[in-house]
Amino acid sequence: MKNKCFPCQLVSWSEAAVLSRDLARKIKSDGDRPDLIVAIGRGGFVPARVVCDYLLFRDLTSMKIEHWGIAATKGDSARIRFPLSLDVAGRRVLIIDDVTDTGETLQVASGYVREMGALHVQTAVLQHKLSSQFTPDYFADLISEWRWIIYPWAAHEDLVGFSERVLSDEFVSVEGIRSSMKSCYCLDVAPQLLSDALAELVNIGRAEMRDDMYRKDMKHIGKA
Repeated sequence: MKNKCFPCQLVSWSEAAVLSRDLARKIKSDGDRPDLIVAIGRGGFVPARVVCDYLLFRDLTSMKIEHWGIAATKGDSARIRFPLSLDVAGRRVLIIDDVTDTGETLQVASGYVREMGALHVQTAVLQHKLSSQFTPDYFADLISEWRWIIYPWAAHEDLVGFSERVLSDEFVSVEGIRSSMKSCYCLDVAPQLLSDALAELVNIGRAEMRDDMYRKDMKHIGKA
């Protein structure tokens, strides 16, 4: 498997909580209270719920947009998988996601909600990347130098993907894989989290284990 290295950041639950609180404060201080908050699934589920908590806001719903897969694998374009199930005509809507990368997800979401007749549409994210072609109305943190962000609600999934990327045809120890993750992706992964990810790869037939060492699953490679 060809492996392209790039920097990543693993956000902790406590860091995500602070970002969500800061985002809520910015929204609240603006005084422009929405009628409805829409979480973008899946990344926006947790941030949207925490923001609702700080705003003492009850009307939260969601829609699913697919664009990014596991470990920074990108689809052709953002597309709505599960649309909104309620009428937003005449409502003031706030759309919340975790991060803007290309910005395409929020472009699709805000355009869709406007087409449904929303009176006013705003967007918010925990972290906004300057590389994004879309600038949200609210964000808690500005990222000037691009990196892939791994949030705690997607940590296992992404670590499974990144672990597979660094596996080779030869058996390597967990510590060796951990070293490769650090050098290639700037990820200092806790040994237990990495062990869980590697065990998952074995379970789904993407890796082989022998004497607590791991390599790509050669049967899978042969069938590919």
